[in-house]
Amino acid sequence: MSNRFESLLERLAGLSVLDRIVISLAALLAAVLVGGVLVFVSGAFASCRSGLQLGGTTFCYNPMQVYYELFLGALGHPLEGGWSLTNYSLGRTLQQTTLLIFAGLSVAVAFRAGLLNIGTQGQLVVGGLATAVTVVYAASIVPGGFVGTVVLIPLGVLAGAVGGGLYGAIPGALKAYADANEVITTIMLNIIAAGITSTLLSWQFQDPDSSNPETRPVPEYAEIPNIPVIGFEEVNFSLLALAFAVVLMIGMAWLLARTSFGYELRTSGEQPGAAAYGGVDEKRMTVASMTLSGALGGIGGAFWVLMVHGQWLENVPSLGFDGIAVSVLAGNSPIGVGAAAFLFGVFQSGSQSISTATSVPKELVGVLTGLIILFVAMPEFFRLIGRRYVAPGTTEPVRTDGGDPAVDDGGDGDA
Repeated sequence: MSNRFESLLERLAGLSVLDRIVISLAALLAAVLVGGVLVFVSGAFASCRSGLQLGGTTFCYNPMQVYYELFLGALGHPLEGGWSLTNYSLGRTLQQTTLLIFAGLSVAVAFRAGLLNIGTQGQLVVGGLATAVTVVYAASIVPGGFVGTVVLIPLGVLAGAVGGGLYGAIPGALKAYADANEVITTIMLNIIAAGITSTLLSWQFQDPDSSNPETRPVPEYAEIPNIPVIGFEEVNFSLLALAFAVVLMIGMAWLLARTSFGYELRTSGEQPGAAAYGGVDEKRMTVASMTLSGALGGIGGAFWVLMVHGQWLENVPSLGFDGIAVSVLAGNSPIGVGAAAFLFGVFQSGSQSISTATSVPKELVGVLTGLIILFVAMPEFFRLIGRRYVAPGTTEPVRTDGGDPAVDDGGDGDA
């Protein structure tokens, strides 16, 4: 049985991109069918005035309507009349997509380095607060208007990246120099981040004009601007932010595939023995990888402040935890993160459409979307396990002379 399981993992590890796309589509179809049955049967236990009558039982929920609202409602019902490209539902979907790209990239970079960063949420929280505080205080010495926009937005994003990066470096250093398990440390640092930021907020940065736990709002000219004419006015979303996320996504793909740093990062994650034998400083790479991962999470916090709310709020949504599922679904591919983030954005926006247009309870909607994510992500999850643990040729490095790399002959071979 164990041999069969390892054989299956090896086959999954060697799948081509086309194979993985076909499997994902098949998994999505299976999830839709199973979820539809679940929704239909659940309707038999609900009370309603009208529904489908079968065998004396009234089924209150229509799976077709639920899926219509889930997928098309998230786009603003494009098949209906009066649809606009800048409608509220689509803007809400793209807003979540943008934020989840940053969170997904954060997790993906760490995983590609062989590290499990469960602390993106904490890094996002710290980065968001650093952004809000930096912009608010810098606005007092920076001119307003266009100059303020050009100066304060990059400054705020940089502050978020630095805050998140420094916070991500902590578990990286603990892993490198104290051999601390990064899963445990990053989980604990999520809790610490929430406590520290809450304390700093009440002690120093609380908005005196508000009873809610939040910082002073950043100036309006320091928020991410809309594109004239085609901007989304009904929801706090900017196509410029999405464009930046896409550029960053492409940049990370280039970094991992085309640079020596990316090569060392990938090798240390996929073949740590070969990386060490090739001269890669494992400790330095661990800290650098977690710092980069944290910086990406911090940028997500910066855009949450500068695009969505215009200030830092104590109640930060679980974007960092969603980023874990986005990364797994994307196979830790920076380019794949974009598609996975859009799917999650559709689910989050479509769930609100379902709650508005149908009587299906939000708990059942959560089960439905979770089921779809589970079906689609599990094949990719097992493929990643196969690549990491049982894929052929990834266990031990081999010397160029065919000898054992663990054996040192102690001489130049001429004695």
